[in-house]
Amino acid sequence: MAASDEKNYITPEGFGTLKAEFDQLYKIERPEVVRTVSWAAGNGDRSENGDYIYGKRRLRQIDSRCRHLMRRMDLAEIVDAGQQQHLEKVYFGAWVTLYNPDNDTEHTYRIVGKDELDPGKGYISWVSPLGKSMIGKTIGDTIRVSTPQGEASFEVINIQYHAPQVQ
Repeated sequence: MAASDEKNYITPEGFGTLKAEFDQLYKIERPEVVRTVSWAAGNGDRSENGDYIYGKRRLRQIDSRCRHLMRRMDLAEIVDAGQQQHLEKVYFGAWVTLYNPDNDTEHTYRIVGKDELDPGKGYISWVSPLGKSMIGKTIGDTIRVSTPQGEASFEVINIQYHAPQVQ
């Protein structure tokens, strides 16, 4: 399956983040850079004009990022985990707590789209090995995942479709 054929599932929050970044770049940063480049172009020799050279480079970066964000938003299929019907199973958008019996630890992950990854928050992609292994599981199921250290086993101990309460 080509990358362009793959579904771009995303949470409503993730889509909002993409849209906010696009709006910031297109409506605020880009017009400021265009003004700077126009001003710098009027100052004569452009070959040694740092404002002009940097501004043109920044404009290309902004335009490239805007095109990327537009493509991702056009392909997005927004999945609202709050509408999930089968709350006993792990699906896209779920918060899943796994128990690792090897080191007696628990970790909570949220299964999100590729544009929302944030390992520091525990956000993992639904296409990652760990994310794929959790889909369809219920509390008490064991999942196995290949890691650089070898195969690891985890037990699903909690599934939620809203942010878990921090204690």
